[in-house]
Amino acid sequence: RAARDAYRAALEAHAWDGGWYLRGWYDDGTPLGSHAGEECRIDALAQAWAVISGAASPARAAAALDAVERELVSARDGLIRLLAPPFDRTPHDPGYIKGYLPGVRENGGQYTHGAAWAVMAMARLGYGDEATEIFHMLNPVNHTRLASDVERYKAEPYVLAGDVFAHPAHAGRAGWTWYTGSAAWMYRAGLESILGFRRRGATFEVDPCIPAAWPGYSIAWRFGETRYAIDVANPAGRSRGIGGATLDGTPVDPRAIPLTDDGGRHEVKVVLG
Repeated sequence: RAARDAYRAALEAHAWDGGWYLRGWYDDGTPLGSHAGEECRIDALAQAWAVISGAASPARAAAALDAVERELVSARDGLIRLLAPPFDRTPHDPGYIKGYLPGVRENGGQYTHGAAWAVMAMARLGYGDEATEIFHMLNPVNHTRLASDVERYKAEPYVLAGDVFAHPAHAGRAGWTWYTGSAAWMYRAGLESILGFRRRGATFEVDPCIPAAWPGYSIAWRFGETRYAIDVANPAGRSRGIGGATLDGTPVDPRAIPLTDDGGRHEVKVVLG
């Protein structure tokens, strides 16, 4: 914990670049991921994890994610770049990432792990509309709705791609599929960060961050031999904040709903407010 606090203090003292967080430094002290650089001016990983870790101050966390939306999200191409601009002619050596062509895979393309982490970070700050919009942007189904989309994406609509090209000649084309662990992060981003469903040992919680326009949603969960029917209502049009919750008609703490495998069926009702 002492080391954590020291790292956090160092981060806030030295890694803030004025509008977002640096990715790191080269051996000669040159910053990486700085607005002053010509390549890799901003990196999504540093912004997402500054928020997910809880290390960033509220004001800086908000500014960092605003920068991600402004600098890295491409609604036209339906992707989120890992960094921008890509590495190409820099005299510094950032490692193997420079071996990819600019705009391909991690070198300025979409690295889907990082994109899922950006969704989680936005939900953590309460940006329900933005988090869900980007989640839909990552969803492979939405890259294959039309024949023209299929020709561009060139991958399966039922498995998440680990990367998507941003190079102008191949923008929106999927890279590796099937091998990627980003699918698990995408699942967690949707279920835990947006729908707010998380198990905590002998309890579970429902603390969503959803688009304000959603009237509600439901989750059907089988836990062992037991069924949980979870209904979330959003009558006030909010993105987050719990007004109340019940378990089988009895008021309950939405952050610690008792979990039992008794072979029965239980109804959980949560109201945002």
